[in-house]
Amino acid sequence: MLGSLALPLLSAPAASATAPSGATVTRPCEQPGPWNVHASAVTIRAKASAKATAVGILYPGHDFTAHPAAGNWVAVTDHSTGVSGFVSGTYVYRGTRICLD
Repeated sequence: MLGSLALPLLSAPAASATAPSGATVTRPCEQPGPWNVHASAVTIRAKASAKATAVGILYPGHDFTAHPAAGNWVAVTDHSTGVSGFVSGTYVYRGTRICLD
């Protein structure tokens, strides 16, 4: 019969599993990518509807800002032409990033 082995008990303060309040943990790979035009051209419309009047055309390479709007529509301002309106989110969307850790 083997004798039992006694190990000393060590105590250490418990580590907190939460971040300090007010701390925001964000890494560049967690941020959404920039908005891009994923078509040869996209019609900019006056309202968020395929039946709305066309007010311009957004091309890849144009400088524009975008914000999600109703449904699958994106509100855009094309700084290259000065036109504002709505485009389908099927053709204009943000790239995704992946954290590899």
